[in-house]
Amino acid sequence: MTTRKKVKLSITIFLTIVIVGIIAYPKIRPIFAGTGNAPGSGGPALQSGPQALNVQGMILTPRYLNETINSTGTLLSDEETDLSFETSGRIVDIHFNEGTHVSKGDLMAKINDRHLQAQLQKLQAQKSLVQEREFRQRSLLERDAISQESYDQVVTELQVIDADIALVEARIAETELRAPFDGVVGLRNLSEGSYVNPNTTIARLVKNKPLKIEFSVAERYSGEVGPGFPISFRVDADTFNARVYAIEPKIDVNTRTVLVRALYPNTNEELQPGRFTSISLQLSETDNAIAVPTEAIIPEMEGEKVFLYKSGIAQSQLVTTGLRTESHIQITSGLEFGDTLLTSGVMQLRPNLPVEIYHFREN
Repeated sequence: MTTRKKVKLSITIFLTIVIVGIIAYPKIRPIFAGTGNAPGSGGPALQSGPQALNVQGMILTPRYLNETINSTGTLLSDEETDLSFETSGRIVDIHFNEGTHVSKGDLMAKINDRHLQAQLQKLQAQKSLVQEREFRQRSLLERDAISQESYDQVVTELQVIDADIALVEARIAETELRAPFDGVVGLRNLSEGSYVNPNTTIARLVKNKPLKIEFSVAERYSGEVGPGFPISFRVDADTFNARVYAIEPKIDVNTRTVLVRALYPNTNEELQPGRFTSISLQLSETDNAIAVPTEAIIPEMEGEKVFLYKSGIAQSQLVTTGLRTESHIQITSGLEFGDTLLTSGVMQLRPNLPVEIYHFREN
Protein backbone atom coordinates (compact mmCIF):
# COMPACT_ATOMS: atom_id res chain seq x y z
CA MET A 1 0.00 0.00 0.00
CA THR A 2 1.36 3.34 -1.04
CA THR A 3 1.88 6.18 1.36
CA ARG A 4 -0.90 8.22 -0.26
CA LYS A 5 -3.46 5.46 0.24
CA LYS A 6 -2.45 5.08 3.88
CA VAL A 7 -3.02 8.80 4.47
CA LYS A 8 -6.48 8.69 2.83
CA LEU A 9 -7.46 5.65 4.95
CA SER A 10 -6.33 7.36 8.16
CA ILE A 11 -8.31 10.49 7.34
CA THR A 12 -11.42 8.45 6.57
CA ILE A 13 -11.18 6.52 9.88
CA PHE A 14 -10.66 9.75 11.84
CA LEU A 15 -13.68 11.44 10.26
CA THR A 16 -15.81 8.38 10.92
CA ILE A 17 -14.82 8.37 14.60
CA VAL A 18 -15.63 12.09 14.93
CA ILE A 19 -19.06 11.71 13.32
CA VAL A 20 -19.95 8.70 15.50
CA GLY A 21 -18.80 10.62 18.61
CA ILE A 22 -20.98 13.62 17.75
CA ILE A 23 -24.01 11.38 17.30
CA ALA A 24 -23.41 9.32 20.46
CA TYR A 25 -22.36 12.13 22.83
CA PRO A 26 -25.93 13.28 23.88
CA LYS A 27 -26.77 9.71 24.80
CA ILE A 28 -23.68 8.90 26.86
CA ARG A 29 -23.35 12.28 28.61
CA PRO A 30 -25.97 11.50 31.35
CA ILE A 31 -23.95 8.37 32.18
CA PHE A 32 -20.85 10.46 32.79
CA ALA A 33 -22.89 13.03 34.71
CA GLY A 34 -24.26 10.33 36.99
CA THR A 35 -20.73 9.14 37.87
CA GLY A 36 -19.32 12.62 38.20
CA ASN A 37 -16.88 11.95 35.32
CA ALA A 38 -18.54 13.93 32.56
CA PRO A 39 -15.97 15.40 30.19
CA GLY A 40 -15.02 18.86 31.38
CA SER A 41 -16.79 18.43 34.69
CA GLY A 42 -13.62 18.73 36.68
CA GLY A 43 -15.07 16.43 39.37
CA PRO A 44 -18.39 15.06 40.73
CA ALA A 45 -21.57 16.91 39.45
CA LEU A 46 -24.24 18.32 41.94
CA GLN A 47 -27.67 16.74 41.60
CA SER A 48 -30.55 19.29 41.14
CA GLY A 49 -34.01 18.50 42.76
CA PRO A 50 -37.56 19.92 41.98
CA GLN A 51 -37.71 23.71 41.97
CA ALA A 52 -39.61 25.27 44.93
CA LEU A 53 -43.01 26.84 44.13
CA ASN A 54 -43.47 30.45 45.21
CA VAL A 55 -46.72 30.86 47.15
CA GLN A 56 -48.47 33.13 49.62
CA GLY A 57 -49.10 32.03 53.19
CA MET A 58 -51.13 33.02 56.21
CA ILE A 59 -50.67 32.26 59.90
CA LEU A 60 -54.02 31.29 61.43
CA THR A 61 -55.14 33.47 64.34
CA PRO A 62 -58.54 33.93 66.06
CA ARG A 63 -60.98 35.83 63.88
CA TYR A 64 -64.46 37.34 64.29
CA LEU A 65 -66.86 35.68 61.89
CA ASN A 66 -70.57 36.05 61.24
CA GLU A 67 -72.88 34.44 58.71
CA THR A 68 -75.05 36.99 56.97
CA ILE A 69 -77.83 36.45 54.43
CA ASN A 70 -78.33 39.20 51.87
CA SER A 71 -81.62 39.51 50.04
CA THR A 72 -83.83 42.08 48.38
CA GLY A 73 -87.35 43.02 49.33
CA THR A 74 -90.24 45.43 48.98
CA LEU A 75 -91.89 47.76 51.48
CA LEU A 76 -95.60 47.06 51.90
CA SER A 77 -98.31 49.04 53.66
CA ASP A 78 -99.70 47.54 56.84
CA GLU A 79 -103.23 47.83 55.44
CA GLU A 80 -104.50 48.97 52.06
CA THR A 81 -107.88 48.96 50.36
CA ASP A 82 -109.90 50.55 47.57
CA LEU A 83 -112.85 52.47 48.99
CA SER A 84 -116.23 51.81 47.36
CA PHE A 85 -119.90 51.83 48.33
CA GLU A 86 -121.89 48.66 49.04
CA THR A 87 -124.86 49.91 47.00
CA SER A 88 -125.62 51.99 43.95
CA GLY A 89 -126.66 55.63 43.93
CA ARG A 90 -125.66 59.23 43.39
CA ILE A 91 -123.00 60.84 45.59
CA VAL A 92 -124.39 63.81 47.51
CA ASP A 93 -121.50 64.52 49.91
CA ILE A 94 -117.73 63.95 50.04
CA HIS A 95 -116.23 64.49 53.49
CA PHE A 96 -112.49 63.94 52.97
CA ASN A 97 -109.56 65.82 51.49
CA GLU A 98 -107.08 63.98 49.30
CA GLY A 99 -103.82 62.99 50.99
CA THR A 100 -105.07 63.53 54.54
CA HIS A 101 -105.22 61.24 57.56
CA VAL A 102 -108.54 59.72 58.52
CA SER A 103 -109.54 57.62 61.51
CA LYS A 104 -111.43 54.36 61.57
CA GLY A 105 -115.17 55.02 61.31
CA ASP A 106 -114.91 58.52 59.81
CA LEU A 107 -117.66 59.31 57.27
CA MET A 108 -115.96 59.85 53.92
CA ALA A 109 -118.80 60.04 51.40
CA LYS A 110 -122.59 59.77 51.22
CA ILE A 111 -125.08 58.48 48.66
CA ASN A 112 -128.60 59.91 48.31
CA ASP A 113 -130.81 58.00 50.78
CA ARG A 114 -134.00 60.13 50.84
CA HIS A 115 -136.25 57.25 49.77
CA LEU A 116 -134.81 55.05 52.52
CA GLN A 117 -135.27 57.78 55.12
CA ALA A 118 -138.93 58.04 54.05
CA GLN A 119 -139.40 54.29 54.46
CA LEU A 120 -137.79 54.49 57.88
CA GLN A 121 -140.15 57.26 58.99
CA LYS A 122 -143.15 55.27 57.77
CA LEU A 123 -142.07 52.17 59.67
CA GLN A 124 -141.37 54.13 62.83
CA ALA A 125 -144.89 55.62 62.68
CA GLN A 126 -146.39 52.16 62.20
CA LYS A 127 -144.35 50.88 65.11
CA SER A 128 -145.80 53.53 67.42
CA LEU A 129 -149.35 52.44 66.55
CA VAL A 130 -148.56 48.75 67.01
CA GLN A 131 -146.83 49.44 70.34
CA GLU A 132 -150.04 51.13 71.58
CA ARG A 133 -152.12 48.18 70.43
CA GLU A 134 -149.72 45.77 72.11
CA PHE A 135 -150.07 47.74 75.37
CA ARG A 136 -153.87 47.60 75.24
CA GLN A 137 -153.94 43.94 74.29
CA ARG A 138 -151.61 43.07 77.16
CA SER A 139 -153.93 44.85 79.60
CA LEU A 140 -156.93 42.94 78.25
CA LEU A 141 -155.03 39.67 78.40
CA GLU A 142 -154.22 40.25 82.05
CA ARG A 143 -157.99 40.52 82.72
CA ASP A 144 -158.71 37.50 80.51
CA ALA A 145 -160.70 39.76 78.18
CA ILE A 146 -158.91 38.39 75.05
CA SER A 147 -157.28 35.17 74.06
CA GLN A 148 -153.54 34.54 74.13
CA GLU A 149 -153.65 34.04 70.37
CA SER A 150 -154.94 37.59 69.76
CA TYR A 151 -152.18 39.03 71.89
CA ASP A 152 -149.51 36.93 70.13
CA GLN A 153 -150.64 38.27 66.77
CA VAL A 154 -149.97 41.85 67.90
CA VAL A 155 -146.58 40.90 69.31
CA THR A 156 -145.65 39.22 66.04
CA GLU A 157 -146.73 42.30 64.08
CA LEU A 158 -144.48 44.45 66.30
CA GLN A 159 -141.53 42.11 65.74
CA VAL A 160 -142.01 42.26 61.96
CA ILE A 161 -141.97 46.05 62.02
CA ASP A 162 -138.75 46.00 64.12
CA ALA A 163 -137.16 43.71 61.53
CA ASP A 164 -138.25 46.00 58.69
CA ILE A 165 -136.78 49.01 60.50
CA ALA A 166 -133.46 47.14 61.00
CA LEU A 167 -133.38 46.27 57.30
CA VAL A 168 -133.97 49.89 56.21
CA GLU A 169 -131.35 51.14 58.67
CA ALA A 170 -128.86 48.61 57.21
CA ARG A 171 -129.62 49.92 53.71
CA ILE A 172 -129.09 53.47 54.92
CA ALA A 173 -125.73 52.43 56.38
CA GLU A 174 -124.76 51.10 52.95
CA THR A 175 -125.14 54.61 51.56
CA GLU A 176 -122.41 55.84 53.91
CA LEU A 177 -118.76 55.26 53.06
CA ARG A 178 -116.70 55.06 56.27
CA ALA A 179 -112.96 54.48 56.81
CA PRO A 180 -112.36 50.81 57.74
CA PHE A 181 -109.06 51.67 59.51
CA ASP A 182 -106.74 54.58 60.31
CA GLY A 183 -104.70 55.71 57.36
CA VAL A 184 -104.02 58.21 54.60
CA VAL A 185 -106.61 58.62 51.87
CA GLY A 186 -105.27 58.90 48.35
CA LEU A 187 -106.52 60.75 45.30
CA ARG A 188 -110.28 60.56 44.74
CA ASN A 189 -111.61 59.42 41.40
CA LEU A 190 -115.12 60.93 41.49
CA SER A 191 -116.92 64.13 42.42
CA GLU A 192 -120.23 64.92 44.07
CA GLY A 193 -123.11 64.11 41.73
CA SER A 194 -121.40 61.07 40.24
CA TYR A 195 -123.41 57.86 40.03
CA VAL A 196 -121.61 54.91 41.58
CA ASN A 197 -122.08 51.18 42.13
CA PRO A 198 -120.20 48.61 44.22
CA ASN A 199 -117.55 48.25 41.48
CA THR A 200 -116.70 51.96 41.49
CA THR A 201 -113.52 52.92 43.37
CA ILE A 202 -113.83 56.25 45.15
CA ALA A 203 -110.25 56.45 46.47
CA ARG A 204 -107.57 54.29 48.06
CA LEU A 205 -106.90 54.17 51.80
CA VAL A 206 -103.38 53.21 52.92
CA LYS A 207 -102.03 52.58 56.42
CA ASN A 208 -98.30 53.32 56.47
CA LYS A 209 -97.70 52.97 60.19
CA PRO A 210 -96.27 50.35 60.66
CA LEU A 211 -94.76 49.09 57.38
CA LYS A 212 -94.21 45.50 56.26
CA ILE A 213 -90.97 44.37 54.61
CA GLU A 214 -91.44 41.35 52.34
CA PHE A 215 -88.48 39.29 51.14
CA SER A 216 -87.38 35.70 50.48
CA VAL A 217 -84.65 33.48 51.92
CA ALA A 218 -83.26 30.19 50.64
CA GLU A 219 -85.02 27.07 51.87
CA ARG A 220 -81.98 25.90 53.88
CA TYR A 221 -82.35 28.96 56.13
CA SER A 222 -86.09 28.56 56.67
CA GLY A 223 -85.57 26.78 59.99
CA GLU A 224 -83.25 29.48 61.34
CA VAL A 225 -85.44 32.52 60.63
CA GLY A 226 -88.57 32.80 62.76
CA PRO A 227 -90.94 35.36 64.34
CA GLY A 228 -88.97 37.93 66.32
CA PHE A 229 -85.77 37.46 64.28
CA PRO A 230 -84.03 40.84 63.80
CA ILE A 231 -83.16 42.15 60.34
CA SER A 232 -81.68 45.33 58.91
CA PHE A 233 -82.70 46.90 55.62
CA ARG A 234 -81.41 49.76 53.50
CA VAL A 235 -83.40 52.32 51.59
CA ASP A 236 -81.14 54.62 49.59
CA ALA A 237 -78.27 55.44 51.98
CA ASP A 238 -80.19 54.89 55.23
CA THR A 239 -80.28 51.71 57.32
CA PHE A 240 -83.27 50.67 59.44
CA ASN A 241 -84.00 47.79 61.82
CA ALA A 242 -87.08 45.58 61.87
CA ARG A 243 -88.23 42.21 63.19
CA VAL A 244 -89.75 39.22 61.42
CA TYR A 245 -93.38 38.65 62.40
CA ALA A 246 -94.57 35.97 59.94
CA ILE A 247 -93.22 33.31 57.57
CA GLU A 248 -95.00 31.59 54.71
CA PRO A 249 -95.59 27.97 55.80
CA LYS A 250 -94.83 26.58 52.33
CA ILE A 251 -91.62 26.73 50.27
CA ASP A 252 -91.96 27.99 46.70
CA VAL A 253 -91.24 24.96 44.49
CA ASN A 254 -90.08 27.15 41.58
CA THR A 255 -87.54 29.31 43.41
CA ARG A 256 -86.84 27.04 46.42
CA THR A 257 -87.26 30.01 48.72
CA VAL A 258 -89.62 30.88 51.57
CA LEU A 259 -91.44 34.20 51.84
CA VAL A 260 -90.80 36.23 55.00
CA ARG A 261 -92.38 39.42 56.34
CA ALA A 262 -90.95 41.80 58.92
CA LEU A 263 -92.50 44.82 60.63
CA TYR A 264 -91.00 48.31 60.90
CA PRO A 265 -92.76 50.88 63.18
CA ASN A 266 -92.40 53.77 60.69
CA THR A 267 -93.52 56.08 63.49
CA ASN A 268 -92.90 59.27 61.53
CA GLU A 269 -94.05 57.73 58.25
CA GLU A 270 -90.65 58.52 56.77
CA LEU A 271 -90.86 55.51 54.43
CA GLN A 272 -93.51 54.82 51.82
CA PRO A 273 -94.77 51.43 50.65
CA GLY A 274 -93.71 50.12 47.29
CA ARG A 275 -90.03 51.00 47.64
CA PHE A 276 -87.18 48.58 46.93
CA THR A 277 -84.92 47.64 49.83
CA SER A 278 -81.77 45.58 50.51
CA ILE A 279 -82.12 43.09 53.36
CA SER A 280 -79.43 41.69 55.71
CA LEU A 281 -79.95 38.90 58.24
CA GLN A 282 -77.16 37.87 60.60
CA LEU A 283 -77.68 34.20 61.38
CA SER A 284 -74.79 33.43 63.71
CA GLU A 285 -71.46 34.86 64.88
CA THR A 286 -68.28 33.90 66.74
CA ASP A 287 -65.26 35.96 67.78
CA ASN A 288 -62.83 33.04 68.16
CA ALA A 289 -63.07 31.26 64.83
CA ILE A 290 -60.49 29.61 62.62
CA ALA A 291 -61.33 31.13 59.25
CA VAL A 292 -59.57 30.63 55.93
CA PRO A 293 -60.02 32.40 52.59
CA THR A 294 -62.53 30.74 50.32
CA GLU A 295 -59.91 30.20 47.58
CA ALA A 296 -57.75 28.10 49.94
CA ILE A 297 -60.38 25.34 50.15
CA ILE A 298 -60.07 22.44 47.67
CA PRO A 299 -63.16 20.23 47.30
CA GLU A 300 -62.52 16.52 46.76
CA MET A 301 -64.45 13.27 46.81
CA GLU A 302 -63.48 12.48 50.39
CA GLY A 303 -64.22 16.01 51.60
CA GLU A 304 -62.57 19.42 51.61
CA LYS A 305 -58.88 20.01 52.17
CA VAL A 306 -56.26 22.74 52.46
CA PHE A 307 -52.47 22.85 52.16
CA LEU A 308 -50.21 23.74 55.09
CA TYR A 309 -46.59 24.85 55.09
CA LYS A 310 -44.38 22.50 57.12
CA SER A 311 -40.55 22.57 57.02
CA GLY A 312 -40.40 23.91 53.48
CA ILE A 313 -42.88 21.54 51.90
CA ALA A 314 -46.64 21.51 51.31
CA GLN A 315 -48.77 19.09 53.31
CA SER A 316 -52.47 18.46 52.60
CA GLN A 317 -54.98 18.46 55.46
CA LEU A 318 -58.65 17.40 55.43
CA VAL A 319 -60.93 19.93 57.18
CA THR A 320 -64.54 20.32 58.30
CA THR A 321 -66.21 23.62 57.46
CA GLY A 322 -68.81 25.70 59.30
CA LEU A 323 -69.97 29.28 58.80
CA ARG A 324 -69.49 30.84 55.39
CA THR A 325 -69.17 34.48 54.40
CA GLU A 326 -68.47 36.10 51.05
CA SER A 327 -64.69 35.79 51.53
CA HIS A 328 -64.01 33.33 54.38
CA ILE A 329 -65.05 29.89 55.61
CA GLN A 330 -64.93 28.72 59.21
CA ILE A 331 -62.91 25.57 59.91
CA THR A 332 -64.40 23.56 62.76
CA SER A 333 -61.84 20.73 62.70
CA GLY A 334 -58.54 19.90 61.04
CA LEU A 335 -56.62 23.13 61.74
CA GLU A 336 -55.21 24.87 64.79
CA PHE A 337 -54.24 28.43 65.60
CA GLY A 338 -50.63 29.02 64.56
CA ASP A 339 -50.76 26.76 61.49
CA THR A 340 -49.34 28.28 58.30
CA LEU A 341 -51.91 28.02 55.54
CA LEU A 342 -50.96 28.23 51.85
CA THR A 343 -53.37 30.57 50.11
CA SER A 344 -52.15 30.87 46.50
CA GLY A 345 -51.31 28.37 43.78
CA VAL A 346 -53.43 25.76 45.56
CA MET A 347 -54.33 23.98 42.32
CA GLN A 348 -50.61 23.45 41.60
CA LEU A 349 -49.76 22.16 45.05
CA ARG A 350 -49.08 18.49 45.71
CA PRO A 351 -48.19 16.73 48.97
CA ASN A 352 -44.44 17.04 49.79
CA LEU A 353 -43.90 19.61 47.03
CA PRO A 354 -41.16 22.11 48.03
CA VAL A 355 -42.61 25.58 48.49
CA GLU A 356 -41.25 28.99 49.33
CA ILE A 357 -43.48 31.64 50.92
CA TYR A 358 -42.73 35.03 49.39
CA HIS A 359 -45.54 36.92 51.12
CA PHE A 360 -47.62 36.51 54.30
CA ARG A 361 -51.15 37.89 54.05
CA GLU A 362 -53.19 39.06 57.02
CA ASN A 363 -55.70 36.69 58.55
